[in-house]
Amino acid sequence: MHEGSCLCGAVTFTVTGNLPQPNACHCTNCRKHSGHYEASVDVPRDRLQVSGMGHVKWYQSSEKVRRGFCDTCGSTLFWDPVFHDWTAIAMGAFDTPTQTTLKMHIFVSEKGDYYDIADGLPQNQT
Repeated sequence: MHEGSCLCGAVTFTVTGNLPQPNACHCTNCRKHSGHYEASVDVPRDRLQVSGMGHVKWYQSSEKVRRGFCDTCGSTLFWDPVFHDWTAIAMGAFDTPTQTTLKMHIFVSEKGDYYDIADGLPQNQT
């Protein structure tokens, strides 16, 4: 079991089972939403339990995606593709060790010009 929360603790969550490898997304939307690139892990919804859901606010960033954040502290928490059966969870929101590592970088064609990616992981342009 993996546990996490927002900065103020109004929203907490648990994920049962092992976490798959997360991706680091460098797209413009993720960078604007998180303040840098966003690392998140895709978890089947039936393995995710959220407490304090009344504090989760959703921003519909496209036709197919909404982004969840805490309405009290503003913490980035979720990336939710509304037509799928999984939700991505921001890696920085986990309170317990995740026992996983990044798999790859995606949308590197949109990355910021103020940093380099030099960890040797695969880099997808889109």
